[in-house]
Amino acid sequence: MKRPEPIDEEIILDNTKYIESDTDLKGVITDCNDYFAEISRYSREELIGQPHSIVRHPDMPKVAFKILWDRLKAGENINLAVKNLAKDGRYYWVFTHFDFKKDINTGEVVGYVAYRKTISKKVTDTLLPIYRKLVEIEKTEGIEGSEKYLNNLLEEHGLTIDSLLDEIYKLY
Repeated sequence: MKRPEPIDEEIILDNTKYIESDTDLKGVITDCNDYFAEISRYSREELIGQPHSIVRHPDMPKVAFKILWDRLKAGENINLAVKNLAKDGRYYWVFTHFDFKKDINTGEVVGYVAYRKTISKKVTDTLLPIYRKLVEIEKTEGIEGSEKYLNNLLEEHGLTIDSLLDEIYKLY
């Protein structure tokens, strides 16, 4: 599926609703709620079977998703602020929280359920310069370069990725 060209127009979310999607272990969408389809401007049929990256905005640093997948694969949750790209090229910001789907017989993780909710302007204003810098670094130094930059930035401020996310979540 061809990715849309981003336009600088934000979709305002209803803060009483959650965007929900289920994925397999590789991030392929196996189910989603109607609100996800409505906001992303894709039909449920277009979303199901696609990698979740179908809504990844190019302003998002790849290192954010590396951290996300490292955490999920380690069985740890993460709350992440994400800028997504709708089918019509507009964008929307969300906080994402995950639950682990487990096989009822074995207890093994078989997928993830992501819940997304609207995000405050304070959060996006705080994160956007950091995300832009990470994307810029990734263009020349790859994910490894942006991860190194992020780790150095966190160390300079006496933070970990979790404490940074906790501080950002407080702005929510």
